[in-house]
Amino acid sequence: MDHQETFASLTLAQFSERLASSEPVPGGGSASAIAGALAASLLAMVARLSIDRPKYEPYRATIERALATAERSRARLMGLADEDARAYASFSAARKLPHDTPEQEAARAAATADAARAASEAPMEVVRECLRVIEEVAAAAGRSNVNAASDLEVAARLSAAAAHGAAANVLINLPMVGDERFSGVMSAEVNETLHSVDRGVAQITQILGSRTLREPEPA
Repeated sequence: MDHQETFASLTLAQFSERLASSEPVPGGGSASAIAGALAASLLAMVARLSIDRPKYEPYRATIERALATAERSRARLMGLADEDARAYASFSAARKLPHDTPEQEAARAAATADAARAASEAPMEVVRECLRVIEEVAAAAGRSNVNAASDLEVAARLSAAAAHGAAANVLINLPMVGDERFSGVMSAEVNETLHSVDRGVAQITQILGSRTLREPEPA
């Protein structure tokens, strides 16, 4: 991946071709981030299909906040796709360093640990951002255009898939960080966040399944 290039600058077909190649990047972390960005895009779409319509005026504050969050998350997740690719490229380069002497082995181990930490932190940010998207979808469910309810559910399910995919990338890199405290804190956050993600999707599915509007959020 060229340092000047971003995945956002590629067409969907070009990104798909890159992903399908034998190159190590982009990989699952970047794919998860982009899936999360697509979920945020769907939330933005539903918000735009709801705003300024008299029927949904009681929900204006919720819809405007959902739109703002969706746009921020969409941009952040696209950026995280690049961050994840750079982090994994650094990790792959560290693993290829020479290790014929004790000094080289020590340098390689240190570089690998640093790169593995970065390769854990980038997808963890994806997990966190996906939860933010799901929280806004949950708030918008039953308070936005009922004709776009299925799009909102897709946003929730796609964001959940992205969170779980990114979490897998976090967990696989943690053992190579060599820091038990860091790994323990990150593992606990992964588990707690995914629990919130799954709980949020279940709530969203139930609300949308009713096909009815609910009370506005408390002021």
